[in-house]
Amino acid sequence: MSTLKADTIQSTGGGAATLTNQSAAKAWVNFNGAGTVASRDSFNISGITDSGAGDYTTSFSSSLANANFSFLTCNSDDATSFGVTTGYAYGVWKVGTNASVYSTGSMRFQVGFPSNQTLYDQKFVNTSVNGDLA
Repeated sequence: MSTLKADTIQSTGGGAATLTNQSAAKAWVNFNGAGTVASRDSFNISGITDSGAGDYTTSFSSSLANANFSFLTCNSDDATSFGVTTGYAYGVWKVGTNASVYSTGSMRFQVGFPSNQTLYDQKFVNTSVNGDLA
């Protein structure tokens, strides 16, 4: 087996290399989900839709090969309210049927208190998608 060591990998045109079937995340985003939704940084994310309190959709710049990808998210707020301490992580659940949630072009999800399913905007929303690009 050979070992490849490199500090930088670029496409033949000099830009970022396109990842296809490697085990790297195919999309990720760190965004502010409270007030005006805004991305802090991202990869392969073309936009974020705010559909109400704690209800978000992330759209992919490059579509995935199929809707059988892994979607991970971690969300927290930095405010103390409703008896919650600073930095408390809220629960996450998908919205709708699998066919409407997991699509090759986007992922819709909601965040809030799992015990009563009350949705809340979050200041720190981080998502990662693993799967194959189309």
